Order: sequence, then structure tokens, then C-alpha cells
Amino acid sequence: MKTQRQITRSAQTHPLTWRLREDQQPVWLEKYLSKNGYQGAKNALKSMSPDQVVSLVKDAGLKGRGGAGFSTGLKWSLMPKDDSINIRYLLCNADEMEPGTYKDRLL
Repeated sequence: MKTQRQITRSAQTHPLTWRLREDQQPVWLEKYLSKNGYQGAKNALKSMSPDQVVSLVKDAGLKGRGGAGFSTGLKWSLMPKDDSINIRYLLCNADEMEPGTYKDRLL
């Protein structure tokens, strides 16, 4: 049986984080930015409408990491669209709820 360190990481096994640092664990913001980190967020904020972002996330099939596989795009599309209100809140439960694990630390 292979240990976790012996398993080869690739785009298939770690699609979001495999290329960020040589040791595969980004820690410093400057290092992440030097590897074009947040480029998608910059594009979304500067050149896309909220509806375009939600549509892109839906089309990508992005799902939450909580185990239920709930569609992130669907969740985002449920936000109120009343443009007369300039303040909106999206609550995020970032607790992994798996005692002793730290698997989502990169996010």
C-alpha cells in the first residue's frame, strides 16, 4: 500500500492545486499570485456580470466540497437579484466537520 506522499499528484487527482508550488502546498499569497493565482477572480470582477459568472460556474459543474456534491452555480443563483439593495450576504460554513482532518487547508 502506498503512503500519501508516494502517490503521484496530477491535474486529474488535484485539479485546483497540483501546480501551485513545487511541494504542492501554496502557503504565501505572493507565491500564489506569481503563478497567476486569482486570475479567474480578477476576470470575473473586472469583465463579467454576476449572471455571467454564475452561468460559467454552472457550466463548469463546480460542486461544493462538503460531500453532498451540491452545485455551486445553483447555490449562487439562489442569491436575491434585487438591484435596489446594494448589500448582500453569502454565508459559508468553512468547517470541515471531520475530526482530525485538515484536507481543505489549501482552500
